[in-house]
Amino acid sequence: MKEFLKKIIIKIITWESRLVLARFRPKIIAVVGSVGKTSTKDAVYSGLKNILYIRKNQKSFNSEIGVPLTILGLANAWGNYGLWFWNVIRGFLTIFSFNYPKWLILELGIDRPGDMKKYASWIKPDVVILTSFPDVPVHVEYFESPEDVIAEKKEILKSLKYDGALVLNADDPKVFAVAEEMKSKIKKVVTFGLSTKADVSISNMDVIYENFDNHQVPTGVSFKGNYNGNSVPIALHGALGVQHIYPMAAAMATALVLDLPILSVVDALHYHQVPKGRMNIIEAINNSVLIDDSYNASPESMSKAIEVLGQLETNSSKIAILGDMLEIGKYTVREHRRIGEMVKNQGINFLFAIGLRSKDMALAAVESGMSEDHVFHFDSSEEAIETVLKYIKPYSLILIKGSQGARMEKISGAIIKDQDNKDDLLVRQEGEWERR
Repeated sequence: MKEFLKKIIIKIITWESRLVLARFRPKIIAVVGSVGKTSTKDAVYSGLKNILYIRKNQKSFNSEIGVPLTILGLANAWGNYGLWFWNVIRGFLTIFSFNYPKWLILELGIDRPGDMKKYASWIKPDVVILTSFPDVPVHVEYFESPEDVIAEKKEILKSLKYDGALVLNADDPKVFAVAEEMKSKIKKVVTFGLSTKADVSISNMDVIYENFDNHQVPTGVSFKGNYNGNSVPIALHGALGVQHIYPMAAAMATALVLDLPILSVVDALHYHQVPKGRMNIIEAINNSVLIDDSYNASPESMSKAIEVLGQLETNSSKIAILGDMLEIGKYTVREHRRIGEMVKNQGINFLFAIGLRSKDMALAAVESGMSEDHVFHFDSSEEAIETVLKYIKPYSLILIKGSQGARMEKISGAIIKDQDNKDDLLVRQEGEWERR
């Protein structure tokens, strides 16, 4: 019964969304890829919101429910059928409203074959931003191969308007190849990335440190964005990793492709706040530093997060608390073992592997030479908390990451210093999640 009602609600709000798009004809920026969609969507929004009347997906609501809710400007009612009924009414009223955004930035996610094709049947973007197509994408479990995942995501290109534009990651060969594929069908392409061939190139990346009691504590990242012979410095506070630099470069590239004043976009990016659960820097117990990346995980994003922890400077310990990477099918054992080896090779002092699949991660770390006394495995995040607390020393650097199903935010919640503001600091703090 619950699934039946869900399908009915999806059909209704999708129908309402199509009518809203038909009436108001907003310009649409679609964000697509296997890594970094939400961070890119939020950075682009931060850069453009002072220039354009624009709306974005809330959080990571990029599904067959989340996308219509964004278009209609409604909140997720979760399991409250009364609120869903009210959403349906409000969605219908939106069709007859007089004040609607001129632009939408829509993060489009897929789980199964055919998902993007459904979006492409009724969403006609003016701009498509492609973030990354890694070798082992999340959700590959439901496809024949990684190539099939990419092909499904590229379905949105078929609905890109004839006078539309592409914003592409120049550092990802599979993404960059789209420029060649679309050259006869698209008028404008702008690229971003570390490569000097990118239209918006990233250089001079560095970690920002502050000194606390003779300890170097990371507080953010800085870099330069280079475009059209110009170079502008940008600093991002409260988060770490190239994972957030790419989205900010994508925001600059989007400004270029839309002929918007790029310096205004850069000024706005200085105030950008990254989404929760994505490499956020949070003060934890014993003056330790939590790098909270607990929202989700794939082999690509897990690797990047571990690299960040490995490269940070500290005279205290580095602790990696890593959960299962889900929905990667036949690559599960191989990729968990690779991550375990990587933890050892990056010089991280302690590994806590969480979840049934992560047992291979722990075994590989030990087999690679990491001390058995420094590697722990637990079946669930709740079981790990007591032991984790014992190993957090003053000024430890702690990375927490895993797929949603691993519920790594429970460990984050146990170690942060500000226990009164978990809702503001961490993902999945709503009552709906707490009951799961």
